[in-house]
Amino acid sequence: MRYLLAGESHGPALVGILEGFPAGLAIAEKFVNAELDLRRQGYGRGLRVTGIELDQVEFLAGFWKGKTLGSPIAFTIANRDFELRKGKPAQRWRVPRPGHADLPGLIRYGYDDCAPVAERASARSTAAYTAAGACAKALLARFGITVLSHVTAVGGVQAYPVEPSPAQLRRVRKGQVGKTRPLRCLDVQTEKAMVAAVDQAMGEGVTLGGVFEVVAFGVPAGLGTYAHPDRRLDARLAAEIMGIPALKAIEIGDGITVAGETGRTAHDEILPAGRKGYRRETNRAGGLEGGVTNGEPLTVRGFVKPISSQRRRLNSVDVRTGKAAKAAYVRSDTCVVPAAGIIAEAAVAWCLADALTSFLGGDNLDVMLRRSKELEGWKKA
Repeated sequence: MRYLLAGESHGPALVGILEGFPAGLAIAEKFVNAELDLRRQGYGRGLRVTGIELDQVEFLAGFWKGKTLGSPIAFTIANRDFELRKGKPAQRWRVPRPGHADLPGLIRYGYDDCAPVAERASARSTAAYTAAGACAKALLARFGITVLSHVTAVGGVQAYPVEPSPAQLRRVRKGQVGKTRPLRCLDVQTEKAMVAAVDQAMGEGVTLGGVFEVVAFGVPAGLGTYAHPDRRLDARLAAEIMGIPALKAIEIGDGITVAGETGRTAHDEILPAGRKGYRRETNRAGGLEGGVTNGEPLTVRGFVKPISSQRRRLNSVDVRTGKAAKAAYVRSDTCVVPAAGIIAEAAVAWCLADALTSFLGGDNLDVMLRRSKELEGWKKA
């Protein structure tokens, strides 16, 4: 499977072309729009996502009578900001923001100010990526695979580690901005402390980062490969998730913790379970061993830095004069951790869908479903 995404932050629209989906798959625009709406939510989001953009997908190609043809899927997501400006120019600036692509992008492409860099480096592009991942989720759902996320830390506020169930994550996912679960944290009391931290950051004109966890349930053993370094599923996941703006690190399973342990405690022992069966009592590997899924839930954590555009500006330099100046402030968010989790869901879903179509052959959905039933050992965790 492949995707090609285009579109500028303040241009007319974001566009996408998706290749490799099997024929016969129903993908409802309503479902994709619901995923896009989740990306817009989360306490601490800015005006553009909460008050301007609507993020509605429109499929242009790849469907016949509501189901995929097996040919490339094409879609657009209109930028309402472009419509509301009615030809007025977008913001421009020449003092780069530390931590953003402003300065390195300007140097690479030879611009005379920072705005052209942000047109593509902006996280606005993740709306199209979320739509692509939603299409992948529609495919995974036919095989009983579900991908969900929750927030485990915002700023210095850390939730107690838990092993969430699909039902818990579905419930927390339904929370709306300013209502029941504003930061998608499973622990209500911790979430209140997180909200207070975001409020304090807003008052101080700074931004906050944090940590999210994505869990994929129902993933069968055998997806991925150890045969090529770039095709290992853990390598694919790392590349896709690190491609999300503001992501600075990822962890698969308990990877960070087990680095300080011995091999006696770091690994998930394999125990017998019935005739020719097996089971695990732990999942410290996060569902991946040797770049291949092992039948346990796939667990990935992403570490989000505080975004670089903030009212309390950092020191920088005017790129035209070379003189010291305060970094530009561009309309932005205070906290994007819940949104980053939704985008990472899209990344995990895309990687799993790609591995699934590679394993089963991806031209026809009915054939894929039949092969999945015929394969010995095709068991959901």
